Amino acid sequence: MAKRQSKPKKHSTAPANRSGRVAAAADLHRPRDAHAHRPPDAHAHRPPDSQTHLARDARAHRAPDAHAHRAPGEPSPAAPSPPVRRSTYFEAVAVYERGLEALQRHDYPAAIERLESVLRLYPEEKELHERVRLYLSICQRQALARVTAPRTIEERLYASTLAINGGNYEEAISHLRLVRDEDPDNEHALYMLAVAHTQRGEHAQALAHLERAIALNPENRSLARRDPDLEPLRGDEAFRAALDAAPASPPRVDPRRRPVRTKSAR
Repeated sequence: MAKRQSKPKKHSTAPANRSGRVAAAADLHRPRDAHAHRPPDAHAHRPPDSQTHLARDARAHRAPDAHAHRAPGEPSPAAPSPPVRRSTYFEAVAVYERGLEALQRHDYPAAIERLESVLRLYPEEKELHERVRLYLSICQRQALARVTAPRTIEERLYASTLAINGGNYEEAISHLRLVRDEDPDNEHALYMLAVAHTQRGEHAQALAHLERAIALNPENRSLARRDPDLEPLRGDEAFRAALDAAPASPPRVDPRRRPVRTKSAR
């Protein structure tokens, strides 16, 4: 009797082998690690910072230093020359400084006269005018508190200045005569009297006061030459003689007094 041929046994590992093969195949088609193939870091390959790049370019392409490439023995470039000053600038500065000296002494009328004269007699010195106006406003504020009832020489001189600036020549002359009576050698008052009488057409009296003011302080001569308030006297021979004459002897000048000016430009 023939033996029955036994059927081959099924292996229980086949499903496992199949699943292993499937897993291996799945591994072949699975995308690799995302971190291994991520795009390059933007920070690692970013373009150079624009500011740094520009600064580097500026250093690389800047113009060569003139001093570094100067030939041996070649003189260094000359410094720019200072601006040329007009001769009138130094005259204006001298008058301005005398105005500041009067301000420091609290002689506000004299300070105002000096500072106003810089504005009127030296109109071309614009760079000096700003400082002049600053100190002029200080003097005017300080002097206004003293004008209510002028009693001292300084107060009367300031009241006379205001009167002349306002065209009130008779009032100015009345104040100035009181100053002259109290101090006959006050060249400030005498010069202002010359201006007031000139504006009233009283040339003989104006010339007498002007000659006396110049004799007391020769600096009044240079002021009179440029003073538009004395323009009506220009054609008078006595006026020209007073301006051209040299002093016969050193004048008696009170060091506390200075040459004066009167009207501000109207």
